[in-house]
Amino acid sequence: MSANEGEQSTRAEPDSYESAVERLEEIIDRLDSGQAGLRETLELCREGRELVNYCAAELDAVGEGLKELKLDELAAKLDSQAA
Repeated sequence: MSANEGEQSTRAEPDSYESAVERLEEIIDRLDSGQAGLRETLELCREGRELVNYCAAELDAVGEGLKELKLDELAAKLDSQAA
């Protein structure tokens, strides 16, 4: 394990999807400013990648929850039609 891998695993996970998106916006603004040095740019890109992965996982989880709700609704409709 390299030192960089250790750094990545010690970062705190965002409190919420919304806070992750807010931090991503801050990272994008900083990168767009052109003021970040080479090392800072690398770290911001790494952090951004982790945040994007977190957001994608959150969206997937919500999507699965919505699918489950729709399956429950379908089962209820079928039960009511059979009765």
